[in-house]
Amino acid sequence: MERRVVVTGMGIWSCIGINKEEVAESLHKGKSGIGEEPVRLEYGYQSDLTGVVPQPQLKGILSRRLRVGLSEEAEYAYMAAKEALEQAGMDEEYLKQHEVGCIFGNDSSAKPVIEASKVMDEKHDTQLLGSGFIFQAMNSTVNMNLSSIFHLRGINFSVSSACASGSHSIGLGYLFVKQGLQDRILVGAAQETNYYSMASFDALNAFSKRMSEPTKASRPFDRDRDGLIPSGGAAALVLEDYDSAMKRGAPILAEVCGYGFSSNGGGISEPSDDGSVIAMQRAMKDAGMETEDIDYVNAHATSTRQGDMFEAIALDRLFKGKHAWISSTKGMTGHECWMAGASEAVYCILMMKKHFIAPNINFEHPDEYSEPLHLATNTIEMEVNTVLSNSFGFGGTNSALVLKNL
Repeated sequence: MERRVVVTGMGIWSCIGINKEEVAESLHKGKSGIGEEPVRLEYGYQSDLTGVVPQPQLKGILSRRLRVGLSEEAEYAYMAAKEALEQAGMDEEYLKQHEVGCIFGNDSSAKPVIEASKVMDEKHDTQLLGSGFIFQAMNSTVNMNLSSIFHLRGINFSVSSACASGSHSIGLGYLFVKQGLQDRILVGAAQETNYYSMASFDALNAFSKRMSEPTKASRPFDRDRDGLIPSGGAAALVLEDYDSAMKRGAPILAEVCGYGFSSNGGGISEPSDDGSVIAMQRAMKDAGMETEDIDYVNAHATSTRQGDMFEAIALDRLFKGKHAWISSTKGMTGHECWMAGASEAVYCILMMKKHFIAPNINFEHPDEYSEPLHLATNTIEMEVNTVLSNSFGFGGTNSALVLKNL
């Protein structure tokens, strides 16, 4: 018998807030977290725009022995996981006595690789690298550190699937709990924000150059969009079997009731409306829902010309004439990349609990593809009971989640 999977804790560290309360307020107000980092231009970027994510101050919170292996994104993830576990009522003693898994999305760790290479180029001596670089540089840096710090003894691996990593991590955690393989799993995703990590994206002309108006630069679905804004941070959710959560009196924030996926099978950077539709339909079928049952769609839309166009086509195919509102929170956050699928699940649950739909900010002029969409361009106060959240990534990987308010 398949089990119900609920969310009993959430944590977030992002450019629009470093806890759930700050983030909920920013979402409601349509507040942007995008700014400038001039060092990017000095380094050779075409654009200095980025999501401005505060660096956690972990000295005095974690010992040096634990801090040394943490990459930047793992530091973000520690803060988000700490908040999520606290809300779920899982303290150190609980974690030592119960098996909790860890599945996190992370698809690169650029800074430690580059910094280690610089040391080697200059000193030509591996003995000068120290012990931390290896644990910071691996793609599994986040879950290996979290599992060690929080004494997590269940399933333990990373999901590397580009900008769908966070969504797939939730989907896989959902399947493990649903099938009875684990009772509770910490899931989420993280993304570093340093300028080393995004130079190759800048080389693709993927970034907005609207540097005169940083907070208006990310323009999902808008006719005048000129590229995405790199961003990051971390988001964490505790997924748990419903009966387990009820038995221990845990707060039940939402139910994960559908997971869909697909691969486009085309060019490595080519989006697809067909692939998007398949993932969304699969998620709704898994949840036992039709398009009429969905109140809100959190679109992947990153503010790129091609990506937004193909998603708009897909959304129009499925939701034309339906009541679901659509918006992309990336107008506020920029594109949080590997983290985005997890952070947007948190954003969606916050909207459900606070009874509003966050606006698709900076949408001023529709194009022929976005014009038919039922876009929320201002904050909408309403009951939100079912949400579909989309995440698509390079390599044609697509993921969609259905979340239900409880």
